[in-house]
Amino acid sequence: MKTFTLAFFFFFFPKIMAQQVAVISGGNAIGSNGSSSYSVGQVVFSNQTGSNGNTNEGVQQPFEIFVLGTDDFPDIKLEMTLYPNPTSGNATLSIQNYALEKWSYRLFDLNERIIYEQKISQSETQISLENLSTAVYLIAISDQNKTLKTFKIIKN
Repeated sequence: MKTFTLAFFFFFFPKIMAQQVAVISGGNAIGSNGSSSYSVGQVVFSNQTGSNGNTNEGVQQPFEIFVLGTDDFPDIKLEMTLYPNPTSGNATLSIQNYALEKWSYRLFDLNERIIYEQKISQSETQISLENLSTAVYLIAISDQNKTLKTFKIIKN
């Protein structure tokens, strides 16, 4: 019975394939003779050769990004900067051209643990990183609990 089951399996399912490698990276290459998109870690399925060169074809999935609406908002002139980055002591958060009525910032680590949170009342706010260990931190700027921008800052 085992021989019959094994023979049945190989007779009706002669070729079963699965993905062997996960795609980990990719991009677009542009040169004077043309352009090509590529991925790293993708299994190659066929090779095409022509008079100008050759190419290996795989299974890349194209995508398109469509922007709805417009990016033209002449009344909004919000400017936000955080400097110096990297820093070994204090960082300065500068917010220009906006009313700071209910703004705050949260400093947290990469594990999303909040280190501290504070209200923003001036256009330039000093954020102390002196007592923190050397690491990468995130600073999220919020207006009434709505995150407007998140900065990544490196503490030396």
